[in-house]
Amino acid sequence: MAMLHHNVDDWLPIIRAEYMEFPGMQLTRAQVQRLWNLDEATCSAVIEALEAERFLRRTEKDNYVRVSG
Repeated sequence: MAMLHHNVDDWLPIIRAEYMEFPGMQLTRAQVQRLWNLDEATCSAVIEALEAERFLRRTEKDNYVRVSG
């Protein structure tokens, strides 16, 4: 389990930077997983962490977008 958290901590700044660099980026969970070559568990943990800190939100169409403001 510690390995998963290490991976999540490594991925958070990378994924935040990509969303900052490309305003309006909308990705599904599958696209997030594929774009950064994440395993399913790491992808879920990263998305959950970014949602919890209110950096990302899920749209009605199941896309993950950066929270404005």
